[in-house]
Amino acid sequence: MTKAPKPDAHKLANPEPSPEPNPEPAAAEPKAASPKAAGPSPLQLELAERIGKEIRDGSLPVGAHLTEESFGARYGVSRTPVRAALKLLAERNMIEYRANAGYFVNEGGAQVNLDDLSTGSVTVDELYKAIVVDRIREALPESITEKELLSRYPAPRSLMTKTLMRMASEGLIVKRTGHGWQFMPSLGTPRAMGESYRFRMIIECGSFLEPTYKVDPVLLARVKEAHQRLLENLDNPPTSGEFFALNAAFHEMVARFSGNRYILQAMQQQNNLRRLDETAAFYRMLRVQGSCTEHLEIINAIELDDRELAAALMRHHLRIATPKASMI
Repeated sequence: MTKAPKPDAHKLANPEPSPEPNPEPAAAEPKAASPKAAGPSPLQLELAERIGKEIRDGSLPVGAHLTEESFGARYGVSRTPVRAALKLLAERNMIEYRANAGYFVNEGGAQVNLDDLSTGSVTVDELYKAIVVDRIREALPESITEKELLSRYPAPRSLMTKTLMRMASEGLIVKRTGHGWQFMPSLGTPRAMGESYRFRMIIECGSFLEPTYKVDPVLLARVKEAHQRLLENLDNPPTSGEFFALNAAFHEMVARFSGNRYILQAMQQQNNLRRLDETAAFYRMLRVQGSCTEHLEIINAIELDDRELAAALMRHHLRIATPKASMI
C-alpha cells in the first residue's frame, strides 16, 4: 500500500492562496455618511422673515437691490447672517442672485409664502413687549444686566440677546461700557407725557406759520407713499419699531419744512424722548390705521398749500394721540 506523501510543514504554515473564481465586481464600499449640514440659525431665519416682510409690504419693490451691508447696518448684525438669509430667500424664488451684481427682488416675490421659515419670532416680540412695558411701569431700573433680565423673564440666553440687540437697533437701549444695558431717557410719567404733547402742539402747529416754511416735494411724496403702503397692508401690520420710525419721520418732516433749525432740533429731541413710551403705547392702543389716516389728511393739506388747515389738523391729531392719563 502506497503511503501518502508527508505534508510539507512549511506549506502548512504558509499555505498558498487558492485561486478564486472571477467574482462579480464587488459593490463599492459605502462611504461613511457625512455629517448632516446644520440648518439655518434662528438669527438667519429671523432676518429672512424680516426682509421677506419688507418685500411683501412693498417697502422693497420688484427689482430692488438687496445688499448685505445695508441690512447689516439696519438690523445691527454682521454680514454673515444676512448673506445666509438672502440665500434662503433666493432658494424660495422671492429674490434672485445675479452674478457680479448681487441679489434683487423677483417679479412676484411679494406673493411667495415663507411659512416654512417661521421661527416663532412672536416669542421675541412678546419678550420685547414685556421688557418695554415693564420699563415704562418702572418695574425695571434704568441700568440692568442680561443676567438680571434672564432671572426675571423665562427665556433662553440666545433669545434674550437677540431681543436686546433688536431693542438697541431701534434706539431703546444702549450697551454700557463694561457690561450691562442702559435704557434711553423717556418721558417717564403721565405728567411729562402731557407736557410733551402740549409742547409739540406749540412747535408743530406753529411750524406751518414760519416765514421760512418751504416744502420738499420729494420728501413729502416719499413719506406719503410709505403711509399709503402701510394702510394697504394692514393684514401684515408693522412692528412697533417700524411704526415708530414712520411716525417719527412724518413729524420730523413737518418740523424740517419750517426752515427753523430750533423747531427741527426740538422735534428730534422729542422723538428721542418718546421712543420708549410710544413703543409701549403701540401695544396698548394700536392706533396704526387712525394715526396714518390723520397723517395723510395733514399731508393733503400741505399739498394744497393750506397751512392753516394743516396746523388745525395737526393740533387735532396730537390732541387725539395724547394719552388720557396725561391730561391735566
